[in-house]
Amino acid sequence: MTVPILAVTSGEPAGIGPDICLDLPEADLPCRCVVLGDKTLLQARAQALGKSVQLQDYDAARAPAAGVLEVLHIPLRTPCEAGRLSTENAPYVLQLLDRAYEGVQAGEFAALVTAPLHKGILNDAGIAFTGHTEYLAEKSGTGQVVMMLAGGGLRVALATTHLPLKDIAAAINRPLIESVATILAQDLRSKFGVKNPNILVTGLNPHAGEGGHLGHEEIDIIIPALEALRAGGMNIQGPYPADTLFQPFMLQGADAVLAMYLDHGLPVLKYASFGKGVNITLGLLYVRTSVDDGTALTPADSGKADSGSLIVAVDTALAMAQHHRA
Repeated sequence: MTVPILAVTSGEPAGIGPDICLDLPEADLPCRCVVLGDKTLLQARAQALGKSVQLQDYDAARAPAAGVLEVLHIPLRTPCEAGRLSTENAPYVLQLLDRAYEGVQAGEFAALVTAPLHKGILNDAGIAFTGHTEYLAEKSGTGQVVMMLAGGGLRVALATTHLPLKDIAAAINRPLIESVATILAQDLRSKFGVKNPNILVTGLNPHAGEGGHLGHEEIDIIIPALEALRAGGMNIQGPYPADTLFQPFMLQGADAVLAMYLDHGLPVLKYASFGKGVNITLGLLYVRTSVDDGTALTPADSGKADSGSLIVAVDTALAMAQHHRA
């Protein structure tokens, strides 16, 4: 039986990514996790953390011994100190992503899992970068992808992602709602095995616009989009006020919630699952998951980083890849 190989990018070298990757051998997952990163950095971080992790160079044709961490070595551009960002290593961070992307495209890897990176330092280095989701969409030539987080018994997808609050209303339009919901429903079927997804949708405005008194986006955009989707056979309901939707009796039987913007849907999910949540990119031709938290520079090299989200991200990616191949 062939054991699936998953690519795990170690992310920002000054952050917790290398730390949490070192815990993968202890997770005893039913797959091979290949960490993309600088082998010397990983060895140094293991020593600083007092972790007796044995590293082995990745060889697709040779499986590692039990308890060994496979590393696909990609060298840093400049030496790195935990907690101290450097623009010189920005190209290295993207090189990790590019190599992992090439691997999943070629079928070398069954899925891609990403540890946190730091968008700000990439921007400071002169690289226009808004997030993993957008970068992978552009790199693969995918017209549209959807960010979804899962955890605590919830799946929350987003109509818009990394936008300033003042720009969100202008970005919400009927084609966007229809395409995001379609991608969400398709991937729930193809990558999660949900035969007839039941999707609930939030409004944009407080009280879902309160009949037009608090905004017209629900009446003019969201409701017509949902009516069109239902006419096409999709099981989708809303828009519901976001402050009341996330209750057990409302969510009973729902397979996912579609929220209009990041801070509308994710605070509830992260409260329910922080440290165990997974960020998932829908709409790609391959499986990509990530941890649910940020770079976390302060805990890097301190031993306080929690690898729980990474372990769940790998486990989720493996399950999704198996559904995707079926």
